[in-house]
Amino acid sequence: MPKVVTPDGTSIYYERHGAGPVLFFVQGSGGHHAIWYQQVVELRERYTVVTIDLRGFGNSDKSMAGFDGQDFPGDIVAVLEAEDLRDVVLIGQSVGSVAALKAALLRPERVSGVVLGHSLGGIQHPELSELVAAQRAEADKLPVIDRLMSKRFQENERAKLFLFQQMGTFNVATMADLRNLSANGPSLDEIAASGLDITFLAGDQDAVLWPQTVRRAHELLPGSRLTIVPGGPHSMYWERPDLYNAAVVRIREAVSQKVTAHR
Repeated sequence: MPKVVTPDGTSIYYERHGAGPVLFFVQGSGGHHAIWYQQVVELRERYTVVTIDLRGFGNSDKSMAGFDGQDFPGDIVAVLEAEDLRDVVLIGQSVGSVAALKAALLRPERVSGVVLGHSLGGIQHPELSELVAAQRAEADKLPVIDRLMSKRFQENERAKLFLFQQMGTFNVATMADLRNLSANGPSLDEIAASGLDITFLAGDQDAVLWPQTVRRAHELLPGSRLTIVPGGPHSMYWERPDLYNAAVVRIREAVSQKVTAHR
């Protein structure tokens, strides 16, 4: 599978599967390209599915002494340009949504839409920042796995739970390396001016970001879309791929219809 070298000399691994409108998945703090296996096999028959290892993750360069979250959007841009991708829907998971949104704002001519999965994408807004900080403080009181997966899944899907936990062992970058990613985030006005189609995607069982906060962000960003999935936990893509994949398809089709209407 291919790699691309960024302007600062970092080697970024990515994969491209299938054909059709582009779905570009960006992992969260514990993931890499392989976490999307339940999306790739389901969606590659209808779409071009692109996955990436941000620097410090998976098969991408992990040789640097430290990682700056501000560099992650550039990793995505490098893949967009290497593959000459157009009309892309970038789909972020958790903090990966922050990188996805920043990358889209850097290359809006290549990106039609951004899905902020279980995240507000690092949007800078006093009310939203306060809400997110308060909910993060509550989530930090829970064991990490309880933030990400439901108790039912932990008890009934032990093999998939174990695999999920093993995924992070392939990474060098940590959550601490990603926290700086949200610095200098975009304002609501900047996002609105970009013309990007923005969708807030969340599960109503998310222990990290509560659905009422996601709904408030949607209200504050005119023209944005909102998809809150009943029964969806923070790691819905892994635990409930049926719900997650169906939501992604609906979003991609809505964006495609909008693009077609504006041609």
